[in-house]
Amino acid sequence: MPLPKAPTKPASLLEADDTLLAKSPLRGPIKPKLLAAEPAEPRQSSAAAVAEKASGRALQPLPAEARPMGQPVARPGYSRTGTRNGATRPRQTALVSSRQSSSAAPKLFVLDTNVLMHDPSSLFRFQEHDVYLPMMTLEELDGHKKGLSEVSRHVRQVSRSLDSLIEALPEASRHCLSDGIPLASIGHSDATGRLFFQTEPLAIEPIAGLATGKADNQILGVVRALAQLHPDRDVVLVSKDINIRIKAHALGMFAEDYFNDQVIDDADLLYTGSMALPQDFWETHGKNMESWQQAGTTYYRVAGPLCSGLHLNEFVYEDGERPLHAIVQEIRGQTATLRVLRDYAHTKNAIWGIVARNREQNFALSLLMNPDIDFVTLLGQAGTGKTLLALAAGLAQTLETKLYSEIIVTRATVPIGDDIGFLPGTEEEKMQPWMGAFEDNLEVLNRGLEAGGDWGRSAASDLIRSRIKIKSMNFMRGRTFINKFLIIDEAQNLTPKQMKALITRAGPGTKVVCMGNIAQIDSPYLTEGSSGLTYTVDRFKGWEHGGHVTLQRGERSRLADFATEAL
Repeated sequence: MPLPKAPTKPASLLEADDTLLAKSPLRGPIKPKLLAAEPAEPRQSSAAAVAEKASGRALQPLPAEARPMGQPVARPGYSRTGTRNGATRPRQTALVSSRQSSSAAPKLFVLDTNVLMHDPSSLFRFQEHDVYLPMMTLEELDGHKKGLSEVSRHVRQVSRSLDSLIEALPEASRHCLSDGIPLASIGHSDATGRLFFQTEPLAIEPIAGLATGKADNQILGVVRALAQLHPDRDVVLVSKDINIRIKAHALGMFAEDYFNDQVIDDADLLYTGSMALPQDFWETHGKNMESWQQAGTTYYRVAGPLCSGLHLNEFVYEDGERPLHAIVQEIRGQTATLRVLRDYAHTKNAIWGIVARNREQNFALSLLMNPDIDFVTLLGQAGTGKTLLALAAGLAQTLETKLYSEIIVTRATVPIGDDIGFLPGTEEEKMQPWMGAFEDNLEVLNRGLEAGGDWGRSAASDLIRSRIKIKSMNFMRGRTFINKFLIIDEAQNLTPKQMKALITRAGPGTKVVCMGNIAQIDSPYLTEGSSGLTYTVDRFKGWEHGGHVTLQRGERSRLADFATEAL
């Protein structure tokens, strides 16, 4: 075969995109773009371009003729990602909008007052983006700074953060804040953006159909004015108020909820604490299995790809002719040690006369009766037995084994309907109306005390009540509980900060049990994803001294079960 002729002119260069096109299977002629053979000037990297734009991003007013009033700017979509307390959340990646911004300039997030009231550290949750506080937001913060409520404490924390940011500036720059304040100046290294205040009056024209004196409408006017002054940036309103977000979308402005407090997007993705073993588990993991007995308990050591995805104190089960209920005792790489559970469904293993009626209740009693487990969370709908199991385990370990000195019961006092007002009496008397669920369960537990007749039951009931103390959450700060069995009921109505304040009260020898149903959140500022109970379940997942169980089946009555499904 003869060789081809030598080239008579220099070859042309192909771009990388043209190379991909040449390899694509699409039919039709491809015309690559030609480049000159001489060396081209080095292009500025995208990171350098971003830094160049970020260096001079002070909010400079543009001419009012830049865009007619009321006409929305056609801007690409916005997104917000971030981390909380330095931990990467898979949820945040799902929040990124499918529309990508064509501008490399950081976005400008305008914060509504309720965001700062909800999370006082929200100023530092926007990474490289800038934060803008309208004057109306500062006015509303000033109106809520007095009081002992959680909202008032958050407002005062925000005020201290703003004051610290201003004090961190050079003294000559404190009287001119138009260039913004670096958010990382007081130690928040993740927040590389800047904080801007409304330092001058904006050309805010009244929005047709909206009252000008309302605070929400004034904030909407600020957002629209900023969008007109800075058409090259994405101006986004961040608010926990659904109605103001709807009005912003109706007026052609970008608005979104505050997502950084969300642990999960979907409650169905929350860790359940148990997992069904696949049908081929023993074929894939039982090749070099080890089995032994110790103190009457059977252990299995298995190895396989599923082991690395397990968590400590997670329950695994297998139904069938030879059912298996076990807990993950140890994980080392691709190897896991399983401990077979005691069968609390048998009457010989009854706890204060209570036996497990289903698989999840057996899991819950295993955690509640294990002295090596210091923290237990129980989730489940109404009637699944959360309170009854916790009380039975607490009484058995307080009065029989003497492991704990007393039981302390508390709960979130969030009413379902209208508040009935102040309650008379002592702390325990004030909490009594909220403890109806515990009274009902104590009656069930007292039915098994038949010895001694009425007098014996009365004496036993008095003894039980002497070991149960009802406390209010309002007076928990600063306390330390030693050798106590602490039950926190209705924990779904607590914020993550409140949950931290309660759990850190535990001293040596104390077990904390948190119970609740995230489908019955009565607090207006919490959702299934931002509840303190959801937060603790996610954060304590895999801790060697903590465990979690989601109870699935109701055992209260057939009427309650049908009402749960039908209503």
